[in-house]
Amino acid sequence: MSTIKYPVYRPDLSGNEKKYVNECLDSTWISSKGKFINEFEEKFAGYIGVRYAASVSNGTVALHLALITLGIGPGDEVIVPSFTYIASVNAIAYTGATPVFADSDQNTWQIDTSGIRKLITPKTKAIMPVHLYGHPSDMDAIMLIAKEFGLFVIEDCAEAFGSKYKDKYVGTFGDISTFSFFGNKTITTGEGGMVVSNDKTLYDRSVHFKGQGLAKYREYWHDVLGYNYRMTNICAALGLAQLERADSTISAKRELAEKYIANLQNLPVEYQKETPDVFHTYWMFTIMLVDPETRDGLRESLAAKGIETRPSFYPVHTMPMYSAKYVKLPVAEYLGWRGINLPSYPGLNEKDILYITDAIKGYFNA
Repeated sequence: MSTIKYPVYRPDLSGNEKKYVNECLDSTWISSKGKFINEFEEKFAGYIGVRYAASVSNGTVALHLALITLGIGPGDEVIVPSFTYIASVNAIAYTGATPVFADSDQNTWQIDTSGIRKLITPKTKAIMPVHLYGHPSDMDAIMLIAKEFGLFVIEDCAEAFGSKYKDKYVGTFGDISTFSFFGNKTITTGEGGMVVSNDKTLYDRSVHFKGQGLAKYREYWHDVLGYNYRMTNICAALGLAQLERADSTISAKRELAEKYIANLQNLPVEYQKETPDVFHTYWMFTIMLVDPETRDGLRESLAAKGIETRPSFYPVHTMPMYSAKYVKLPVAEYLGWRGINLPSYPGLNEKDILYITDAIKGYFNA
């Protein structure tokens, strides 16, 4: 296999990341206390326009924390798209609740809101839309259904930091929302996440649970079963530096998507289009092959030219631990068998995109 020339993702750490991390080291505040934690939380909340933000150690625990904050547990059901990264579903299972799989919309690849109502039972407690690959879900429809049936909404924004639905940032619609800052996310802390809400009670509960259930007014007294889900000061320092350049990073990713789209015309591929009333941040530029049988061959051909790719997410309802009850979700399966994530980091230039897209054209024209 050829040496990787173009990885799927590469974080840009050219801002104040090193400066802030060195400040942590010099101060010796390297764990879950230090000035960067509060500053990152406050500025993150301010950026997306939400009242409260609680930093955590990764995006998966952010989801788990959001669920337990809402009191979701055994006997409850949570509606979630099957076409998503498995963390969305695993977090539901961690609580003892049951994930109920929804299909996807063919055009946006997001949860199919037209099918949600038929999935609701007396056990349903929440809907978890996932803003997949940076494109927002149809939040008007989701919030309408949630209000009609008295359900919570948990937004999984792991892949959609900076995306907007009708000029409002994702993460500000639901009762509680989560973000991931893994190394391949639009802004990164290496490992990290955030739980946000406009509800102070939910915020206070999330802070309580993430810090080992420590009582607020009694030192080393724990009054709930808590978790160690805290972010370190070093990670927060990275996040703050990344947040300072978030707008330019998002602009670069949108320009990257435009270049891909312009150079992939007249090929047997589809891509995620930005629908009206949304602002798409194109976390990963992903193509869907008209013929799924060509996916492995195309990936092997690109790898030989030093271009790393990865498949789109396999539908979670088809995985062994979630497939005991047979469900047929045709759109999720269509998307899961055909998708390829292409290199999607802001440092790619016009020449790089031409190299990658010419390699794709060469495969289909061979």
